[in-house]
Amino acid sequence: MNHTIIIASFLVGVLIIWAIIKNSGKANQSRIDPSEAKKRLELEKEIILVDVRTQDEYIENHIPRSTLIPLKVLAREASKKLPDKQATIFVYCRSGNRSRVAVTILLKQGYINVSNLGGIIHWPYKTVSGKK
Repeated sequence: MNHTIIIASFLVGVLIIWAIIKNSGKANQSRIDPSEAKKRLELEKEIILVDVRTQDEYIENHIPRSTLIPLKVLAREASKKLPDKQATIFVYCRSGNRSRVAVTILLKQGYINVSNLGGIIHWPYKTVSGKK
């Protein structure tokens, strides 16, 4: 009986580690650099650009055409504000940490074409200020 418990515990551990590696790989593979994102945003008007920072950060400066969905409400607001789970979505924040979390949240909710743009601090192009 003790062997069964040990083997079952081991298998559960392996499955947990596999799930973590699999999910982190998705978030890492979906990275897009600013120059590629800018080109695609200019050519593909249907791309949705999501800023997951706070409203104050967004008002201070944001990338044109972006929509604010703060990370703290993303999980519950995504289906309302991003109804098409097959849409191309680029996500950014200040430094890249929140956008990485946001990509993981969206992938887990069934969105299939999500890319992490990283942080606005690495965006060398024009930004705007104000509510929109």
